[in-house]
Amino acid sequence: MGASKGQKLSGMQKQVLSLYRGFLRAARSKPAEDRRQIESIVSAEFRQNSKQVDRKNFLYIEYLLRRGKKQLDQLKSPDTIGLSSVNVSSSKKQNADT
Repeated sequence: MGASKGQKLSGMQKQVLSLYRGFLRAARSKPAEDRRQIESIVSAEFRQNSKQVDRKNFLYIEYLLRRGKKQLDQLKSPDTIGLSSVNVSSSKKQNADT
């Protein structure tokens, strides 16, 4: 996602970036300790997906965006105090484009 000033982001890249920013904004409404944990999990998960998911696997990226939006909606709830990470095996990622 490291677009320089000269590069324009695709629509999907903008959605991913918007989702990431949304998580960071939602984390600000949580207590300091929970905020650090949420930011750490979000950062690690986005970084891991950016390295492991093929950028041309649009179906899987769209799935991750939908899942992320649902998680963000849950995180925005005042009753939610934390976030957990779910690991999806890489075999599912590879089979998603078939």
